[in-house]
Amino acid sequence: MGPSVVTIQLDGGVGSGVVLRPDIIVTNAHVVGRAREVTIGFADGVSATGRVLATDDVTDLAVVRSERGDLPVPEYRSDLPRPGEIAIAIGSPLGFENTATAGIISGLNRNIPDSAVEGSSLVDLIQTDASISPGNSGGALLDSEGRVVGINEAYIPPTAGAVSLGFAIPTSTVLDVTEQLLTDGRATHSFLGVSTSRLTPAIRQELRVPVENGALVRGVERGSPAAAAGVRPGDVIVELGGERVESVEDLLGALRRTAPDSRQPLVVMRGGQRVTLDVTIGSRGG
Repeated sequence: MGPSVVTIQLDGGVGSGVVLRPDIIVTNAHVVGRAREVTIGFADGVSATGRVLATDDVTDLAVVRSERGDLPVPEYRSDLPRPGEIAIAIGSPLGFENTATAGIISGLNRNIPDSAVEGSSLVDLIQTDASISPGNSGGALLDSEGRVVGINEAYIPPTAGAVSLGFAIPTSTVLDVTEQLLTDGRATHSFLGVSTSRLTPAIRQELRVPVENGALVRGVERGSPAAAAGVRPGDVIVELGGERVESVEDLLGALRRTAPDSRQPLVVMRGGQRVTLDVTIGSRGG
């Protein structure tokens, strides 16, 4: 698997990437940032220039074309791994190329706490206790047969009181989004049109909301699906498409699993009352 995992180098940082096609690398969007060109370091010590073709901030994925072709493409596992399965993370943590760490799949459909409050959307991730460090981002998470089950995304550092909490983007998301990026130059995602924040105890008391969890609507975009459905600032979203919503991350996860142009029930708490609205989900690029 080592030859299929590369190091992504650019001014001010280093990350990892995985061969997707013989001349295409997949990595995280936050690894390449605004760069149009990066340096790709391979396991055999050779380096080549890579051109960033497209990025998607919603899923934090990017595709890079390598000047060096005929790269070894690993097997990408289409189904989700099960909790308890062996997990191996390969990347370049802190610049140490082709470092492998082992653990298990700790959980599925994980959301990184508070990651969505400022507009990011680190949701529906694979959780692993295989060590992931700075520089691992964009590298491969493998199963015991060496198949790619995810692209390493992030970790919660020990300074936050965490021990071995790492996260990866599932292969199914990676393959879907990268296909869109390579075909259209952008990825399309379901769109609701609300800005949201956490429902804190102080806000619950101020608004007299009779639920402890949900996504508080701070604003509604004019002309958006939410506006057309009658969503108002101050509403607390507690359900979308039959899925319970207990946080902003839950809302983004449910939205990602909802097809654009579909009509869905949206349940909000408003003035102490439970109100069901019909919303037609929109779409937009990431």
